[in-house]
Amino acid sequence: MSRLKFGAFLAPHHPIGEHPMLQLRSDLAFAEQLDRLGFDEFWCGEHHSTGWEVIASPEMFLAAAGERTHRIRLGTGVISLPYHHPFNVAQRMVQLDHMTGGRVIFGSGPGALPSDAFVLGIDPMVQRDRQDEAIGVIKRLFAGERVTQESDWFTLRDARLQLFPLQEDLPFAVASQVSPSGMTLAGKYGAGVLSIGSMSTAGLMALPTQWSFAEDAAAKAGRTVDRKNWRVVMTWHIAETREQARIEARDGLMRWHNEYNVGTLMRPGAAPYKTPDEAVDLTAFSDGAASVIGTPDDLVKSIRSILELSGGFGTVIGFAHDWANRENTAKSWDMVARYVIPEVNGLLEGYRTSRQYVIDHRESFERAGQAVMSKIMGNEKAAAALQETMRARTATTGGHTPDLEKAKREAGAPK
Repeated sequence: MSRLKFGAFLAPHHPIGEHPMLQLRSDLAFAEQLDRLGFDEFWCGEHHSTGWEVIASPEMFLAAAGERTHRIRLGTGVISLPYHHPFNVAQRMVQLDHMTGGRVIFGSGPGALPSDAFVLGIDPMVQRDRQDEAIGVIKRLFAGERVTQESDWFTLRDARLQLFPLQEDLPFAVASQVSPSGMTLAGKYGAGVLSIGSMSTAGLMALPTQWSFAEDAAAKAGRTVDRKNWRVVMTWHIAETREQARIEARDGLMRWHNEYNVGTLMRPGAAPYKTPDEAVDLTAFSDGAASVIGTPDDLVKSIRSILELSGGFGTVIGFAHDWANRENTAKSWDMVARYVIPEVNGLLEGYRTSRQYVIDHRESFERAGQAVMSKIMGNEKAAAALQETMRARTATTGGHTPDLEKAKREAGAPK
C-alpha cells in the first residue's frame, strides 16, 4: 500500500470550565498547528448536549479552519444526517467545498449521542435508516440530478442544487463503531470509513472482520471499496519518555474517563478509575490496550501492529483530548509529526542507508583525503600552517607531534 496518511479527530471532548469563546479559538489554533506540521486531515464532529462535546455545526467550524489553514483536508466527523433536511446538508457541504478550495471530506453518521436524538424527538430505531436515505439523496444532488422524493421526515420537489462541489468527486466517509452497520453502509455507496470504535479494545479486536462487511455490501451493490479510504481512529499521548508521558496524561485521563465516559455517558461496562496511575495502566498498559501513552517508538510499534491486525488501511486518525495541559498536548502532536510519521512511512530510510554506506566503504573515500593533503603539502606556507596547527592540537591532547615529511610522502607531494 501507499504511505500512511495521518490526521486528527476533534469531537471535541473538553472538560467543563474553560471560557467557550477561548476554547473554540484554541481548537482553531490546533487545526492551524496540524496544517503547519504536515498532517493530512482534520475532522470535527456535531453534538448538541452533554456539555463536553460543544461543536454544534462542523460546517461552520471548518469554514473558519479553512481560512486559517492551507493544505490540510477538512472532514465533517460527522454530520448527523437524521437531524437535518438532506437538501440543506448538500448545500452547506458544497458551499464549504468552495470556501476551502476543494479540501472537504463529507463524513456522516446516524447521530452518536442518544441525548441529541431525544431533544430533537427522533426515535433511535430510525436513525440508521434515515442516514442511509439521506446519503442516497445527497449523492444524487451532488451529481446534478433533479430530485423529487417524499419521505416520512423530508420532502423534495423537483429539487436541484444551484451550485455543485468544487471537487469533481467530493469524497464521502461514514462513521463506523463495532457493529457492521457503518461498514455495510460504506460498501453500499462505495464510501470511505471513519472507524471510531477502534478506540476501544473491543473495537480493535473487531477490525480484522470489519472490512469484509464493507466488501460484501459493495459487491452486492455493484460497487467497490478501497482500503486507502479506511480511516482508523487511535488515542495517544506522546513524550520523550514513558514516565514523562504518564505524568503529563494521568490526571486528565482519569477526569475524562470518570467524569465523561462513566459519569455522563454512562458507557456500558465502564467503571471509574480509583487513581490516576490506575487510569494510565488500564488504558495504555493492560492486555489489548487501545491507547498509547509513551514515546514515539511506542506509537510506531502500535500503528504497525494495528496495520497488521486490520489487514491495512489508509489513514491513522489521532483522537484529540485534554488529558495533558495545552503545552504538552501541542508537544505530543509535534513529536508525532517529527518522529512517528517519518518512521512509519520510511522517510528516513535514505538517510540511514547513506550513512551506513559511508561507514561500510570508508576505504573508497581515502583518496579524497589524500588529494586534499597533496594540495596542502604542495604549498610550503600551507604545510607550515598545518604543522603549527598539529603541534597546537598535540599540546592540547598530550599526543605526539605528527611527522610532516611522512605526511608529504603519503600525500604524494614534493619534498
